[in-house]
This record gives sequence, structure tokens and C-alpha cells, in this order.
Amino acid sequence: MKILISDAFDSSLPGRLTKFGEVTDDESQIVNSEIVLVRSKTKCTKEYIDGAPKLRLIIRGGVGLDNIDLAYAQSKGIQVFNTASASAVAVAELAFALMLAVPTRLVEGHMGMRDGDWLKKQLKRTELMGKTLGLIGAGYISTELAIRAQAFGMTVIAHDPLIKSHDVVELVSLEDLLSRSNYISLHVPLTDETHNMINRATINEMKDGVVLINTARGKCVDEDDIAEALKSGKVRAYATDVWYSDPPDPSCPLLKADNVIMTPHLGASSNENMLRIGDVVVRILEDFAHRTV
Repeated sequence: MKILISDAFDSSLPGRLTKFGEVTDDESQIVNSEIVLVRSKTKCTKEYIDGAPKLRLIIRGGVGLDNIDLAYAQSKGIQVFNTASASAVAVAELAFALMLAVPTRLVEGHMGMRDGDWLKKQLKRTELMGKTLGLIGAGYISTELAIRAQAFGMTVIAHDPLIKSHDVVELVSLEDLLSRSNYISLHVPLTDETHNMINRATINEMKDGVVLINTARGKCVDEDDIAEALKSGKVRAYATDVWYSDPPDPSCPLLKADNVIMTPHLGASSNENMLRIGDVVVRILEDFAHRTV
């Protein structure tokens, strides 16, 4: 089998995959490849898939499949997998760090010290303890985030129409979550249902001064509506690792908005996670090789 590694993975992965066949990172070899490994950069569109007549398996190292035309791939008999479980801790830790940075005033304190300002009196902190965290989506990442939030004394509730019971959090309706939560964190794939799901209407259902955290997908929120809510104070802060595009367009209204904490799509980029992704890729290939013998 010829395996194309199309995006950046841990440097140890090519050596681990040689037992399955020839491994290459030469993009021109897509025409001869039976297996392709991607992360976020490569877009497996209809045109991309049509240019890979021998393709039998796509593995996405990460969470979600929105950079893959799943329906078209499946119509061609191509199997598609991701490594969602591998990234849970890495993304949950970043989401928690973003959430914790808001009440601790971490960024303002750091920037003030760097600029020579002693803002001890100006920066008034609040605490996470006793607050309610609402998780939109109740999968691997949000479960890890819930465990960390509960350790800080938070009440955690979640909404996920695909999950009927949960061992860690209370499942509630979306309306209940929006009205009860002091902090809301997004953990959903990008679909027709979740596109712009955080918008003027849903924001109006939230508590005044709510804090929003987004480590899911940039297009799950309406950036203009978020910027407007930040300006009015309805949303106290927006902390995000994800954007409409990587990098965001310079015209993005959130880049210059007040009370925004932002990172450049770092969620799944920990060293430990890259190794875990490699572990899952190997397991998928072992199973695939066994089933196709």
C-alpha cells in the first residue's frame, strides 16, 4: 500500500507506518496513494478525491471531518476516520486555560506589567468556583473539560441532541443551558445545524455578562453578532482558538474587539497529542490491513 502523509504529524509517524507499505509526503503521489493522512490544511474535496483513483482510506488526525467531503468519499467506497479521542485532553486543557484567563484577568495583568503599568487596583478578579458552565456538545473534549471545571467547584451542564445519558454532567435543553450558564463552551462539529448557532437570537437568551469559549469551529458563531454583544456588554468576554479561516481575514471584527482572548488554532497541537494521534492512526491502519487481507 502507498500511504501519503499530506499534513504535519509527529516526526516519528512515517517510520511507524513503513510496516504497512510505502510512505511518502510527496503530494504528487496522491494519484498513486491508497491511503492519505490529513489534518486541517488539506481539503479532501470532490476534486481532490477524483484526483486519487486508488484511494481507499482517509484518516484525519484531529476532531471533526468538515475538511472532507464525507458523502462523496463514501459514494466512492472510501473509508473515512478521524482521531477524535486522541485530542480530548489537549483541546480541553486549552479551553479551560482560555476560560480561566477571563476571571483571573491574566492577559490584562501580563500586558500591563510588560508596558510598565501596575494595575493592581484596576484589575478586579472573579472566581470560577460556584459558577455554571454550559457545554454545547457532550463528547470526548467536553467531558474532559467538565472534569476539570468540576474540580474547580463549577456546576456543569451540557446539551447534546445525540446523547441520551451522561456519566459526568447533567444533560439539559439548549434553552435551559443558555439561560442558566455563566460560561458557555462550544464542542460541536461544523454542520448545517451548528453553522452560526451562536448568533444574536441565541445570545439574547443568555445571561447578561456571559463568557463564551470556542475551541470547536469558527463558523459555529456569527462573528459580527459576537462583536456587537461584546460592545454592548451582553457578552463579557469571548475566548477563541478557532476562526472562519486559518489565519483569519484581517477584516474579522473580533481581532480588534475588546474583551477577546485569542489563540492561533493551537487546540490539538500539544506534543503529547501528536503522539496519541499517531497511536490511533496505527490502530486504524492495523484494523484496515487486517480487514483487507
